[in-house]
Amino acid sequence: MPFTLDAARSIFPGTLSADVVPATIARFNQLSNEDQLALIWFAYREMGKSITIAAPGAARMQFAELTLEKIKGMTANEQTQVMCDLAEHNDTEISRTYAAWSANIKLGFWYRLGEWMDEGLVAPIPPAYVLSANAVAVFQAIRDLEPGQQITVLRNSVVDMGYDPTKLEGVERVAEPIVTPMAEAKREKVTIEGIDNETVLSYMDNMNANDFEALIKLFTADGALQPPFQRPIVGSEAVLRFFREDCQNLKLMPKQGVIEPADEGFTQIKVTGKVQTPWFGAGVGMNMAWRFLLTPDNKIFFVAIDLLASPKELLNLAR
Repeated sequence: MPFTLDAARSIFPGTLSADVVPATIARFNQLSNEDQLALIWFAYREMGKSITIAAPGAARMQFAELTLEKIKGMTANEQTQVMCDLAEHNDTEISRTYAAWSANIKLGFWYRLGEWMDEGLVAPIPPAYVLSANAVAVFQAIRDLEPGQQITVLRNSVVDMGYDPTKLEGVERVAEPIVTPMAEAKREKVTIEGIDNETVLSYMDNMNANDFEALIKLFTADGALQPPFQRPIVGSEAVLRFFREDCQNLKLMPKQGVIEPADEGFTQIKVTGKVQTPWFGAGVGMNMAWRFLLTPDNKIFFVAIDLLASPKELLNLAR
């Protein structure tokens, strides 16, 4: 094997990812829990002026409903404490329950809390609350980001809350039901300027069709996928779980790409384009790159997904 996982991660080193996103998240995590909660509230309210957030489906919300109803029945002080416990990663029953949820269920949970805060059913951030100087600086940094980058920061800010999931023993992960793959007759084939590789085209098509069983067959048994700003997910079982929990109903819109030979018959391919999520639909297209490393028999050994630094990076296909 000419490539280790570390070597595979370095293909197309000229790709400029949006490093401002993890930097902003790191600054957010250094804020007090009160400032974190207030900043999320203020940021989502401001984003709502220009970006319409899609309501979560009933199938997604059923797993959070019991916890939400419990919170709704609490006093205002108890409700505030629950949210502070989540921000502080405290070991509580609700924080443990939250830790076992998939990202989409967590997003749905905060969506519903936001609705109830607007309606006065859950304790809101006090109208007179004043952000600290550090929180104001982080808020301005979020304002300065592109919409797709803003979404990533705010998504990660709530997904990372709750008790540490690595410390949960014997607790089953909870994810929304897996959607049925799109019927073949309804699938639209993507075209990518400069790319005719069947594996890469099938990756895009199967993802758009929610056909994760067909998608995982494109990978080697020990293949890996690296989501934006995360460590690689290694092995078919783990990658398939990621697809099912985090990738349902995405719309991939690849535009162009470049193919280069690599050592010992491997092939490296870079594709750029946009991705729309079911949470924000056509309102926001996130500027993305996919960096594939394919084996000599055209299987995916590694693919990195990068949130790009700027729209001009969509045209940057240099090695």
